[in-house]
Amino acid sequence: MNPTESLRKDHALIEKMINALKIMSTLLQKGTTIPKPILDQTIDFSTNFTNQCHHGKEEESLFPTLEKNGMPKEGGPIARMLFEHEITKNLTNSIIKSTEVYLSTGQPRALIEDIEKYVEHVSLHLSKENQRLFVMADMLLADKQEALSNDLTNIEQSKLNSINKTRRYYEDLVENVTISENKL
Repeated sequence: MNPTESLRKDHALIEKMINALKIMSTLLQKGTTIPKPILDQTIDFSTNFTNQCHHGKEEESLFPTLEKNGMPKEGGPIARMLFEHEITKNLTNSIIKSTEVYLSTGQPRALIEDIEKYVEHVSLHLSKENQRLFVMADMLLADKQEALSNDLTNIEQSKLNSINKTRRYYEDLVENVTISENKL
């Protein structure tokens, strides 16, 4: 197991939600109504799993560990990833606002645009982390695998406990959103 295995598993789950969001955008463009519970679940996932839990694991464990082991925080990959995490949070907030507009007016244009921006940004971000940052981290932290893995697990558990959710809850949520969209 690589030091970044836990984070890669998060990415796989996030990528499933990204695919569901792509389908949602297509359905909205075709005039299909997306029910509030599905929209709420995607917002819950983006806000709590992606922004709080996953980014928390990177920001509170991976990035500080990389920095302690020689990767500069400023002007390098860590700084870039932190900047992109802020963009992800801002895009999530835009989706929350455009979802409210969509639910109150039935007009999907802003929501479609926000979903497409989010999908594009997060897809590129995950690719950068998977193909660059995590490869560097796996090499740099090979001898710290167990400690980092334990730390990531503890942070995930703490973040999820703080919102009274489990990883299984979010795995099921993504499956539910996907199944629901296939029925629309």
